[in-house]
Amino acid sequence: MSENKKFTISNMMLAFIILIVVIGIVALAGFFLLKPGETIIMGQAEATVVRISGKIPGRIESYRFAEGDNVQEGDTVVFLSAPDIWAKLQQAVGAEQAVKAQDMKVMKGAREQQKQAVFEIWQKAKAGLEIARKSYERVQALYDKGVVSAQKRDEAEANYKAMAATEKAAAAEYQLVKEGADKEDKIAAAALVEAAKGAVAEVESYAEETALVTPISGQVSERFPEVGELVGSGAPIMNIVDLNDMWVVFNVREDFLGDLKMDAEVRAFIPALEKEEVTLKVYYMKDMGTYAAWKATKTRGQYDIKTFEVRARPVTPIKNLRPGMSVILIRK
Repeated sequence: MSENKKFTISNMMLAFIILIVVIGIVALAGFFLLKPGETIIMGQAEATVVRISGKIPGRIESYRFAEGDNVQEGDTVVFLSAPDIWAKLQQAVGAEQAVKAQDMKVMKGAREQQKQAVFEIWQKAKAGLEIARKSYERVQALYDKGVVSAQKRDEAEANYKAMAATEKAAAAEYQLVKEGADKEDKIAAAALVEAAKGAVAEVESYAEETALVTPISGQVSERFPEVGELVGSGAPIMNIVDLNDMWVVFNVREDFLGDLKMDAEVRAFIPALEKEEVTLKVYYMKDMGTYAAWKATKTRGQYDIKTFEVRARPVTPIKNLRPGMSVILIRK
């Protein structure tokens, strides 16, 4: 009977020890499992992208570069077919030539034959004036001697004055023809020439838009319309990405910002590049607005947490980094 009692006590002690060990293991596991781990902040690589588009509508005539090709600033990348622009250019050039011819006519004045004819009329008027003057002087002398009547003297005087007016008018007409158009007419003609030149320059600028060039060096990332398709004014034709101007964008809750401050350097890794570690420098921080980035810290909500957009550039260029690749920032 005493042996059974001892065996029972031994079993109870063993069970108690096992229970203590199990409790310890559970407590130890809970300590490690419930310990706050690392905070992973995921970002994405981005780059400057320039959209190539034209000011005029037209059809895609040909591309000079395919997707993935590298281009240099100033390279012609696509040609558009726009026959209506060339037709308008011909019209503008024709109008300019017509206005220039009219301006030359105004500046040059009357032809030599016209000038000569008006000059001869003036000379004829001068001769008639001389004859009228002499006749008047003779009649006046006779009138003074009482040989002719006052009426004859008045007739001779009137004829003399009329011929003087005729000669003056002929002289003014010749001077007008000799000098050409008025100053105001010349200014107006010159203004029409400048307006025609402006119209030609405008159409020429549109014609230049049939050959589109890239304003940056980079790589062709996308081509939208196919050859032969019609594109409208300002419609996107292709994208050029500048792989030398890249950055990483993180969306970070403000309680995770920590040491993410302006000009701060942080470490991150890129999964697509075999988890290559890189150093990034923060250069931009801005809240993302109240429409999307608020999170209540408690069910009843004592205060809310906003999300910030954080941008950081690689301290040194990262080979093979492409837009859209994930960049992981680990915060302990």
